[in-house]
Amino acid sequence: MSTKLDAAALDRLFNDARTHNDWLEKPVSEALLREVWDLTKMAPTSANCSPARIVFVTSAEAKERLRPCLAEGNVAKTMSAPATAIIGHDMEFHERLPELFPHTDARSWFAGNDQLIAATAVRNGTLQGGYFILAARAVGLDCGPMSGFDNGAVDAEFFAGTQIKSNFLCNLGFGDASTLFPRSPRFDFEDACRVE
Repeated sequence: MSTKLDAAALDRLFNDARTHNDWLEKPVSEALLREVWDLTKMAPTSANCSPARIVFVTSAEAKERLRPCLAEGNVAKTMSAPATAIIGHDMEFHERLPELFPHTDARSWFAGNDQLIAATAVRNGTLQGGYFILAARAVGLDCGPMSGFDNGAVDAEFFAGTQIKSNFLCNLGFGDASTLFPRSPRFDFEDACRVE
């Protein structure tokens, strides 16, 4: 039987979680990045298609490769983050369906249907990106997800020779809460939802 998370967990994942732009000088270990993935991969995708592919940019050399791909306003916060995740999606995800969804021929649903492949890859890769942010918060990291980069340049630099396309970036680390702006407003239920 499922039970509701306690208030501290809900605060960590949602209520007190913020988008960070400034980072404490505290490294993020590969072991912690692996924990993030091990949680992310457990959340659902359609037909278990799991199209997300992630490059963790952590070294000074890799950061310099990423720098020219960034919009000017995203350079400083990305260069100072201990890690930056490039969240992408594999446009050939369906080739792994015999392994990931073995009880039926799910690959045949997609083979030759470029429109369905693209829609499924983007939708489920983005969904996994959302799970990724929650997983990172769950293991104690702060996040700075963002657009504001040249997707084509990132793809050429980090996904060359593949069918992987970048979606968004997410800086990771231990955020400096002293530089946060006040939280922006959010819609009430009535502004965004209805029950029929």
